[in-house]
Formats: sequence, structure tokens, C-alpha cells
Amino acid sequence: MYRFLLTPRWWGINVFVLLSIPFCIFMGSWQLGRFEDRVQDHRTATEQVADAKSEAPRPLDDMLPVTKATSGKLVTASGRYGKQLLVPGRELDGRQGFYVLALLRTASGEALPVVRGWLPGTAGTARVPAPPAGEVTVTGALQASETPGDNGVSAQGGLPAGQTAAISAASLVNLVPYDVYDAWVTLSKGDAGMKAVPAAAPPDSGLDLKAFQNLGYTAEWFAFVGFVIFMWFRLLRREVESVRDAELGLVTGEEPVAVDAAAK
Repeated sequence: MYRFLLTPRWWGINVFVLLSIPFCIFMGSWQLGRFEDRVQDHRTATEQVADAKSEAPRPLDDMLPVTKATSGKLVTASGRYGKQLLVPGRELDGRQGFYVLALLRTASGEALPVVRGWLPGTAGTARVPAPPAGEVTVTGALQASETPGDNGVSAQGGLPAGQTAAISAASLVNLVPYDVYDAWVTLSKGDAGMKAVPAAAPPDSGLDLKAFQNLGYTAEWFAFVGFVIFMWFRLLRREVESVRDAELGLVTGEEPVAVDAAAK
């Protein structure tokens, strides 16, 4: 009854099934590994940000460029505050508000974006305290430049003068008349009564959409294994039923000939 399994058509079906199952298992395991790696990165980054609070701050230039290893670390920088900007649409502790961003002119000639703190409500210069005058030394957590559209950073354009949507050298280059560091610092203590902005985990180290896409792909690959096995048994069952019907003479027309040929 099962001689049809030796026909060329069923040889092709069986080879496809035997190759598909291990391939799907491999791909599902690989996607699961990618998800687990992202979970571990998230855990490591969170611990890094927490541990950095107890470490001694280091000079800014010693920690550049910003990497996953240096992001969130405490740094110090000295200079004079220049232009001040507002970063609207930033949430803190479940409340909407804005960041107060000041450019610290360093001895190198470059300006370091410094988030002095956060204020609630709509961004407006009337109630924003001016930055300190003269030479200052700041201490805060080092952060990588933001990318508009990622991790909640607005990609909004056409903001009023004196505002920027993202904190990055690319976004600030047209707003200030000097070179800007490809990094920024959030002060450990809010300046002039403002609330300090906590350091964020390094980019691509959180449980973001990419991580859950890996988890979804894992489920899809393993589900496909079950689908392949189900379809193989369904085709086998239909073929067996056709052979039985042919043996009992229940197949009419040209079907018995086709089944008998397959059986032989």
C-alpha cells in the first residue's frame, strides 16, 4: 500500500520535508539566540548605567568616542556656556515637558551639548533660567548622539527658533556657529532647580522593536516546522485513501489508472 512513497513525486516531497525541518529549527534557534543576546545587552546596559553612578568621573576626552562601554559613564568638562536651546516633547516620570540644553564651549573650540535639566509643560524661554556665566566645570553622564525617530526621539521639523528635536551634532550644526561634539552630557544634578535627566542605556541595547521582532520570527520558524509535518501527514493520508479506494474499485473514470501507475 505504501509503495507510492518510492515514486519520484514522493521522493521529492520527502527530501523537501527532511531538509525543511532541520533548516527551520536552525533558523528558529538562531532568532531565539538573537533575542537572548538583546536581553543580555539590555541587562548589561542597565547595570552599567547604575554602576556608573558610583564611579569617579573621568575627563571627557578620555571617554570619546561614545561606545556601549562608555555610554552612561560619568565625565567632567570645563568651559563657558554659549547658546541655550530647548528640546520639547520629552517625558519624565510620566509627565510631559522639555529639556534645557546649553552648549558648553570648551578649550578645544568644540561645544559640548549639556542637558542642564528638565522642566514640565510646554517649551518656553520665559521661565527657563539662564546658564551660569564665566568658567564652569560640569559633571554628568555621557550619552551618544540621538537619532530622530528612534527610541521616542521626535523627528519633527519646523520647530520655533531656539528649539531642536534631537540632541546630536547633525541636528545642532545648523543652529550654532561652532563645531559640536558627537556626544552630549546630562548633568548628575539638575541645574538651577531643574530636574536632572537620568542617563539612558546605550543605543541598540534595549528590549526594543527589533528584539521582539526576533522573538516573533522564532515563533514563526518553529510554527513552520509543525506546518510542514502536518502537511506531510495530510498528503500521506490522502494518498493512502486513494490507493484503498482504487483497490476497492471506488475510483471512477481515469483516476484508477493514475493511482495504479503511482502504486506500481
